This record gives sequence, C-alpha cells and structure tokens, in this order.
Amino acid sequence: MFDYLIVGAGFAGSVLAERLARGSNKKVLLCDKRPHIGGNAYDNYNEAGILVHKYGPHIFHTNSREVFEYLSRFTEWRSYQHRVRASVDGQIVPIPINLDTINTLYGLSLTSFEVEEFYKKVAEPKERIKTSEDVVVSQVGRELYEKFFRNYTRKQWGLDPSELDSSVTSRIPTRTNRDDRYFTDTYQAMPLHGYTRMFENMLDHPNIKVLLNCDYREVEKDIPFREMVYTGPVDAYFDYRYGKLPYRSLEFKHETHNVGVYQSAPVINYPNEHLYTRVTEFKYLTGQEHSKTSIVYEFPQSEGDPYYPVPRKENATIYANYKALADSTPGVHFVGRLATYKYYNMDQIVAQALTVYSKMHSVKRKDALVMVSGLTRSGNGNGKAHHLPSPASQPTTQRQPITQT
Repeated sequence: MFDYLIVGAGFAGSVLAERLARGSNKKVLLCDKRPHIGGNAYDNYNEAGILVHKYGPHIFHTNSREVFEYLSRFTEWRSYQHRVRASVDGQIVPIPINLDTINTLYGLSLTSFEVEEFYKKVAEPKERIKTSEDVVVSQVGRELYEKFFRNYTRKQWGLDPSELDSSVTSRIPTRTNRDDRYFTDTYQAMPLHGYTRMFENMLDHPNIKVLLNCDYREVEKDIPFREMVYTGPVDAYFDYRYGKLPYRSLEFKHETHNVGVYQSAPVINYPNEHLYTRVTEFKYLTGQEHSKTSIVYEFPQSEGDPYYPVPRKENATIYANYKALADSTPGVHFVGRLATYKYYNMDQIVAQALTVYSKMHSVKRKDALVMVSGLTRSGNGNGKAHHLPSPASQPTTQRQPITQT
C-alpha cells in the first residue's frame, strides 16, 4: 500500500514526492509516461558528449531564498546570468529592449535620460490595457512592437497579440540603461551537474518508487494508494468533460556543430525572418568545455505535448469549470502548470508544491522544509549545500514590464 500515487515526475511531482517521503515518512509511487524523470527540465549528454536540454532551455532564477535553499539540498550551482539577443533589421541587439538596443537600431547615441524621453515620444497611451498589443504599444510604440513582438507572438501563440490577454506581454521589462540580463532575480544559477542529476538526488529515498513509461490509468486500479497528486493536464483527468483546453506546443530541432562556438549569445530570438522563434546554444548555459557545440531550434505548433496554456478569457472560463471539479474531487491534489492551467516558472512550481505539501499536513511552509534524519545533500554527495546568490552589482532601471515569451 502506497500513501500517495504521484502522476508526473517534473518539478511539482518530484518536490512533493521528496517532501512526502523524506519530510513525512510516507510511501510514494511516482509515475511518468515519459522514459525519464525531470519533466521538461530533463537534460542529458548527447552523442557528442554535450549536455543539452531536450525540451529547450531551462534557466533557473528566483527571488525566493526559501526555494533556492530547498533546491540547494540536491545540487551545487554554477553562477549564470542569462543574456538574450534578437535578430532585427539585420542586426543582433539586446532583448529586453535597453539603451544599447535603441542606439544600435537607430544609429543614435542617447543617454539613459534621453532614451526615457524617446520611449515617451513613440509610445501610444491606451485608456484601458486589454490585450498584449495594448501593453507593448502603450510603452514603446508601434514600430518597436512590429520589430520585436508582433510576429514573434504570432509564431509562439498562433494568434495576433491583439487576441491575447495582456499577461502574455508582461514578463520582461524595457530598460533605460545598458543592463542586458534577461532576468534580474536575486538568485540566478544553473545546477552544476545538470537538472537530471538534481532530480535523481531529490528522488533518492527508499520510500520513493519511480515507474517510467507508465500511464497512471494503467496502474491506479491495480496498485493500492490512499491519495493522489496529479500534475498532468486537468482536462485530460476529467476526460475532457467540458472540452479540451488549448495549449501551444513546440517542436525541437537539435544540431551539433564541429565548432567551439556557434553564435554570439546563449539565445538569439528571431521575431521575423524564420519559422522558428529562437536558437539556443547549450554550452553557454552549462559552462561545459568541449571542442564541439550543440544548439536547438524551437518551432511553435498547435499539436504535440502541452507546454503553454493559452491565456484567453474563453479558456479561463473553461478552466473554471474544471477547477470546480478538481476542488470537489476528494483525495486528489492538482498541482503544477498543466493541472492548474497556468504558466509558471520553475521556481514558482517548486513554491506551489511546497505550499501544497504544507497544506496537506497543516504546517507552515517553512516548517514543511524541515528534513528528517539530517538527510541534507548536494549534487556531488558531499553533504554540503552550495548557496550562490547572484551578484547585485548591476543596477536595473526599468519601465513597466513587457515581454517576449
């Protein structure tokens, strides 16, 4: 008899499996339909021996010390601050849009004070911000919207920004200085030995049994358990009673090249000129030294594994019906991006899982982190967690946020 059947071995399922097993001495069966743990954060060494992210780049960043220290029990960290460029008008420029972006695109030499005035002149204020288009145009004007956001969003979501909720373009700021970091969180780092190693350490406990290549419906009637943690698509759990919730998916094209460095930045976005949205070079992320390098192209599509819930009012209405069902389903805890039909960063999923665990056991979240038997460990097995906050030396002057997801 298992205390819990957990469906899905990504961040949500793995964190809850670890906490229930190590924090509450519960017996857990963790199953995943894929042949590996780690969900979309799974990484592995390819044929050339280069560490790659199978499902596209996963960059860890958080402002939560609690989340960072929790994960530090299972990995050491490599300091890493992510930088992205965009190919626009034949030039490679920083994204988020900053002072250098504007000066390079327009052949100017503005100061931070002058670029603030530039934004004000080109912006088209809106009385009511309803759509993603409204967010961008009201802040940086129509021309920059067309250059950086409109076509990228169309490719990513299969919809025009005018058809999408304003939340889609609210994650990345425009800046008036030269700060070219993609994120400004307090903690920015990559697992030193990769995400998969971190998950392996997290799930290394005698109370946890892992079944891969496993559809939970094939085992739920044959293997006894008391409660379920479900991290899959909520509409699938209820057999699409209210219809399918729309998701966007991705196709990945991985390549290895016989050069040390392939491109000038970890990620280059292509808003306009190709079917793919961006190209990632993994050695920037991992710090691996190798004579060759591996990249991945991302092609958004409507069919395939669900990655991104589509933020539109009609979809929120459908989800509300499923949420009502989920809330009234005894003995099942719905956790994670797919189960709650909302886009979360990795750290937000960890925080959500820790919160659910604390509610399951009626304890405060910080108390839910207390380990039993002193089983704190790190990625190299030396028993010491390595805490690595990012330097706070780069100031961030920014306007209201807009995004390119």
